[in-house]
Amino acid sequence: MGYISDMNDPDQQRLQAQITARLAELAAEDARGAEAQGVVALDQQMVGRLSRMDALQMQAMAKAQAARRQLETRRLKAALARIEEGEYGYCEDCGEDISLKRLALDPAALKCISCASG
Repeated sequence: MGYISDMNDPDQQRLQAQITARLAELAAEDARGAEAQGVVALDQQMVGRLSRMDALQMQAMAKAQAARRQLETRRLKAALARIEEGEYGYCEDCGEDISLKRLALDPAALKCISCASG
């Protein structure tokens, strides 16, 4: 099983590129979702097709999605900072290496599988 201490430059570059690409996706999603979070206006022409309540519910869902994107963005930026500091890939609880497979699935992972599941 591959561990971070076995990580060579291509592995680290691949994970860093994966993080950077995901950050770009999140930024694009934020831009698309900004309009859905705006003020809900009462349009008398739309009453039969889309009620104000439906519009408010959609707005709330858009805000919740934005909050999830912001959390993921913070986690990924923290992972990039750990890469820069040479701290990336080590469990914050036990200090052991986090497996490359785990990092490939979640590049912002802070814990090894043992600590995360325990």
